[in-house]
Amino acid sequence: MRILTLIHGDDVGPELFTDAAAAAGHTLQIWDMRRDGRPPRDADAVAVFGGHQNVGEEDRHPWLEDEYTALRDWTSAGVPVLAVCLGAQTLAHAFGARVDRLEQPLAGFYPTTLTDAGRADPVLGALPDEFACFNGNHYGFELPREATLLATGPCLQAFRVGDRAWAVQFHPEVKSAAVLSWFDDAQRAELAPRLEAQLDAWRPLGLRLFAAFLEWARLDSNQGPRDYESPALTS
Repeated sequence: MRILTLIHGDDVGPELFTDAAAAAGHTLQIWDMRRDGRPPRDADAVAVFGGHQNVGEEDRHPWLEDEYTALRDWTSAGVPVLAVCLGAQTLAHAFGARVDRLEQPLAGFYPTTLTDAGRADPVLGALPDEFACFNGNHYGFELPREATLLATGPCLQAFRVGDRAWAVQFHPEVKSAAVLSWFDDAQRAELAPRLEAQLDAWRPLGLRLFAAFLEWARLDSNQGPRDYESPALTS
């Protein structure tokens, strides 16, 4: 499969997702939303990763509008989508949900629990019922009206729109201490002592989650031509 991979910064790339895609024999097309313009709609699957930007900053980052439209197009057309952190927030916003600053920023590993729907989900269900995952964000989302909640934790952690678009607030892709560059000195000092052990424990789970998404997308790639008409915005 050809998987379109949207990024929003040089230090927020696909990391473990690259490893999982390579192991399954898939090709990634990296698309930097800051520089590459409107993304193509004809990918077999799409993965959208994090960034230092936020929903509501369209005046500073006008390409966010292109991302919202693309997410509605892909979801309407049935293209499998996996959206992470900022990607999860842009997907939520694209379908009418509120995205706003959290009361307290999140930095580190947090306990997260699958809902009943999450346990039955073909992608999130690849994870244990309870697990610790990495969050590094100041913003969170509310649940889009027609979405299915899949996981909860220090904030809403995962949902699905329809049966082919997944969003996770946490960062399943992290695999190295390079994530420390996202934080200030005080946060790095607090995170660093335990980070390597936590990342070592997380990597098999992250790979399992990505493998489940890629397998679902591979099975779905046998679908016929897709209609790319954007659905109406849900409010």
